[in-house]
Amino acid sequence: MSFLEQYNYWVVIFLMMSGFYIVIAHGNLVKKLMGLTIFQTSVFILYISISKVIGGTAPILDDKYNVYSNPLPHVLILTAIVVGVATTALGLALAVRIKEAYGTIEEDVIQEKDLQQEGSTE
Repeated sequence: MSFLEQYNYWVVIFLMMSGFYIVIAHGNLVKKLMGLTIFQTSVFILYISISKVIGGTAPILDDKYNVYSNPLPHVLILTAIVVGVATTALGLALAVRIKEAYGTIEEDVIQEKDLQQEGSTE
């Protein structure tokens, strides 16, 4: 198999590692959410790439067609996209609430403020 035949899988690997790196390397909560979204997109592309049947058609019963593509992975990915958008919206809403409460969305600063607050209550 050549590189071009496996192009989708190379894109998946690049997006997955990019998203993972963004989540690990950045302390900004919005950047972490975007990294998770990129990672999630790579999983969508992976499942759609795996489910493609070469020469397959939509599952329409007709004597002309012998090879069908399974529509279930595509339906599951559509559902996952909706769940992903809702999860991202919830995460962004929480980031806004954290910004209002702490004045920042940087993870290190939030942890420092929490530790200072715990130290002052003891």
